[in-house]
Amino acid sequence: MTAVVPGVVTLRTYQRRWLAKDLVAGLVLTALLVPQGMAYAELAGLPAVTGLYTSILCLIGYAVFGPSRILVLGPDSALGPMIAATILPLAGANGDPARAVALASMLAILVGAIMILAGVAKLGLIADLLSKPTRIGYMNGLAVTIVLGQLPKLFGFSVDGDGLIAELVGFVQGVANGETVTAALAIGVAGLVAILVLQRWLPKIPAVLVAVVLSIVAAAVFDLAARGVKLVGVLPQGFPPFTIPDVSLSDLPLLVGGALGIALVALTDTISTASAFAARRGEEVRANQEMIGIGAANVAAGLFQGFPVSTSGSRTAVAEQSGAKTQLTGLVGAVLITLMLLLLPGLLQDLPQPTLAAVVIAAALSLADIKGTARLYRQRRVEFSISIAAFLGVALLGVLPGIAVAVALSILNVFRRAWWPYQTRLGLVDGMHGYHDVTSYPQAQQLDGLVLYRFDAPLFFANARTFRDEVRKLADGNPRPRWIVVAAEPITDIDTTAADVLEELNTALTNRGVSLVFAELKDPVRTKLEHYELDEPFPRDRFFPTLGGAVQAFRTESGGQWHSPSSNA
Repeated sequence: MTAVVPGVVTLRTYQRRWLAKDLVAGLVLTALLVPQGMAYAELAGLPAVTGLYTSILCLIGYAVFGPSRILVLGPDSALGPMIAATILPLAGANGDPARAVALASMLAILVGAIMILAGVAKLGLIADLLSKPTRIGYMNGLAVTIVLGQLPKLFGFSVDGDGLIAELVGFVQGVANGETVTAALAIGVAGLVAILVLQRWLPKIPAVLVAVVLSIVAAAVFDLAARGVKLVGVLPQGFPPFTIPDVSLSDLPLLVGGALGIALVALTDTISTASAFAARRGEEVRANQEMIGIGAANVAAGLFQGFPVSTSGSRTAVAEQSGAKTQLTGLVGAVLITLMLLLLPGLLQDLPQPTLAAVVIAAALSLADIKGTARLYRQRRVEFSISIAAFLGVALLGVLPGIAVAVALSILNVFRRAWWPYQTRLGLVDGMHGYHDVTSYPQAQQLDGLVLYRFDAPLFFANARTFRDEVRKLADGNPRPRWIVVAAEPITDIDTTAADVLEELNTALTNRGVSLVFAELKDPVRTKLEHYELDEPFPRDRFFPTLGGAVQAFRTESGGQWHSPSSNA
């Protein structure tokens, strides 16, 4: 029971000396949760109050089922565009807000169900489907998409555009046509500058809270509503009721597709954040239980008019810096938001909409990883290209197709490495034990009539012909070798297609008077060759436990001598 419900363990082991720190951290965290929750709800195309509903229920759900004592879940800037991309085509451009909320809630339940099932099935490694280069490219594309989508709101007008290019054109046309509301731009830019400056130079000060408070004061003092600035207005009073989202069966295919993409991004983000904070606290990450915890948080949010959530690195950092010890910090935040909705629904009625846009833009800028992109360019151009492709996929095709592109690129990159693995010849280097890559050590000595060849991948249908062609090329060398010894330690598997290729290759080499020999082949792989009935073309004397043993056997048979590359064989 305790393994499935970590909140019970926290309750049983809670220490009274933690209470004051958790309460203070909860108060500080609430100041960040409220404006960010409202801003990210609007980013997802939903009423601002749903961000508060979502924050309350996901904090409770994760406190009960989440394994981490420090992670903070909630509405996320990375998920907002994905939610909007999923529900807006179903709700329509001028759709009923209630229908949009129902769709978003069902989306959260589907995300939660996917997460819980994957966690129970112990599929926590699904997070590895997004490699770091593709994740960097995806996040950079997401940052650009979010910023461009929020610019019209920052400038005080709206744009009806589908896709990044359309939104950019619409924004430029709006500015050119004089649609900018000067007061809105002023308050929005001031809020953005305040957030960025405080985050950079005074990180311990809650920058978002400062910007929100100052903008509310400015709205009242300068009567910004009369100057054309849109305000949040009074929020609906009360706690959201338990609700089963009412959606049609025809909506489910798109919702399920969106839920799969959101679940993957949320899981990847959570595992990355959890690993970073766990390392700092000397804790272990329980990936499968994290999936269950995130799933429970999403289901809870979805049943109370919320939308999908993920872990927030910034909010978790705030909680940690404020002294949080357990998930009681999140529960304090949930209680305070609930009290605000019940007792003070008009507390934020004068909050300017451009300020919410500033909050989202500041969060989006933190998603971009320019340094990481530059490092990829310096260190590995192939992965840099993959990152740029993921970026373009998000920016040009859209958020949901972009995540599909990112996953596909990650998988294709793995396949590419296995398809064209590193392969080389080995030689003897003076003063060094063993046999070494002749590319790194061109002075390595070679043995007359022998080629030592290493293939750094499992042998399977996609790379078997690559292996065959390279071995044939080695066999055609001048002078022609008598043995080609495969340093087979990296070959962890051989499938049936590769086995057939090996049999054909062995026949061709034998006809030329060349023997194909294996050294350091793992026993399970050798057993597979026997299972494939290759024990006749490859008898036991073709296998050696070490490279040194194969070399010694060849020298005994041939009397060959080592020679340097410059000498005549």
